[in-house]
Amino acid sequence: MALWRAYQRALAAHPWKVQVLTAGSLMGLGDIISQQLVERRGLQEHQRGRTLTMMSLGCGFVGPVVGGWYKVLDRFIPGTTKVDALKKMMLDQGGFAPCFLGCFLPLVGALNGLSAKDNWAKLQRVSWAAFLLFTVLFLFLRLAVVQCVAVIWNSYLSWKAHRL
Repeated sequence: MALWRAYQRALAAHPWKVQVLTAGSLMGLGDIISQQLVERRGLQEHQRGRTLTMMSLGCGFVGPVVGGWYKVLDRFIPGTTKVDALKKMMLDQGGFAPCFLGCFLPLVGALNGLSAKDNWAKLQRVSWAAFLLFTVLFLFLRLAVVQCVAVIWNSYLSWKAHRL
């Protein structure tokens, strides 16, 4: 509990920095889980550069983009009722998620040296599924909690993005 309270204090003092670092850390964790538990690479075969790339994407792309989107979404649809949550989820999954993944996956592919043609083929193969929790979370905690829940999703994304 002390660690959680320290995190909340840091988040209150420096919300944007903490959210971005949280996204980067959890994207890195997702890649570690992908490499070790899904792909079963073992520590000797672990691709550290790939983990650093995912962490960098979390800090430089996922954190700022998703964190910014949550702010916009809360301004566009204020409130936390079930109806508000449903509206947010529909707008998020129907509009934002496809655009976000349509940018994220080619970005990973480009960083991994894929051609535009290979990137397009990979984008067409990846199934898009995600979820967000809008009813119980305050805006400033949303990115951290969603990213914690999404570690499994991040592991899947990392695995799919790095499969040939």
